[in-house]
Amino acid sequence: MGVHIEDILVKKEIDLSALRGKRIAVDAYNAIYQFLSIIRQPDGTPLMDSRGRITSHLSGLFYRNVKLLEAGILPAYVFDGRPPEVKSKTLEEREKTREAAREKWEEAVKAGDLEEARVHAQAAARITDEVLDSSKRLLKAMGIPVVQAPEEGEAQASFMASKGDVYAVGSQDYDCLLFGAPVLVRNLNLTGKRKLPRKNVYITVRPELITLKEVLEKNGISREQLVDIGLLIGTDYTPGIKGIGPKKALALVKEGKTAGEVYEEKGILPKKEVEKIKGIFLNPNVTEEYHLEWKDPDEEEILEILVKEHDFSEDRVTKALKDLGEKVDTAREQSSLSRWF
Repeated sequence: MGVHIEDILVKKEIDLSALRGKRIAVDAYNAIYQFLSIIRQPDGTPLMDSRGRITSHLSGLFYRNVKLLEAGILPAYVFDGRPPEVKSKTLEEREKTREAAREKWEEAVKAGDLEEARVHAQAAARITDEVLDSSKRLLKAMGIPVVQAPEEGEAQASFMASKGDVYAVGSQDYDCLLFGAPVLVRNLNLTGKRKLPRKNVYITVRPELITLKEVLEKNGISREQLVDIGLLIGTDYTPGIKGIGPKKALALVKEGKTAGEVYEEKGILPKKEVEKIKGIFLNPNVTEEYHLEWKDPDEEEILEILVKEHDFSEDRVTKALKDLGEKVDTAREQSSLSRWF
């Protein structure tokens, strides 16, 4: 979901080539949900192997990361840990939404409405332990670093970017900016032509680059005030306040109001509780115990996972693997150079 602060952001469309030589911490759950949602059959059914196991995420992770490495980009995937307690209500609501979407998907399939079925199927996507385990195994086989966050993956990725260990965070969610990511890259795993839901219209999706410094300077605010704006609009931890959007929230914080004060004035949440939630963004639970090393791909293991275990086309996988080791070498060299200049 993420916080909807897009109206006050500064976005810049870029080509993948602009990220050549860059290390990017990818919000793993965010990316996997994208692949599970988008890579589906016409009726919305996800890709599956002969044993009925979902493989949409493996297809997305493999072919997209081959493309990123070919572009000279070094991705590292950061996985969520245990969610903060205050997020439990949001997670429950999301599960209800997914279940409702699943029911509508089944109804649309029965009615023969494939367009409607696909829309609801995408909203019904769910990440299971099997999906997570297979994702991590494939990424490691590709030589791509896997980082386990203690809590929120986007918080951990933002911390890594703020330390300079990676250039940016790759995610669709603007929350990364609230967590202090100096640079956010959106659409990293969505580039290319995409069909708009319920319309026979295709658009070209390109990566978007957003820098925290530009956002703060444009609006004349601090990062703490940006967090206040997010809390007022609504986050994974706060409900938001009816009638307050990005621009009104911006006006309130520039008047000197804090999110806690506004919530208390409206009788929604105590100021003390909102300030505690604010601390999740300003001082998130992250770890410095991670290792970023892009290794040579293990082609035998990749073929074992994709072809032997999950029925991928051997010809297609082999073709994608051609010169992958050289692509990784080139990306590592370009990354080393870019960190010096």
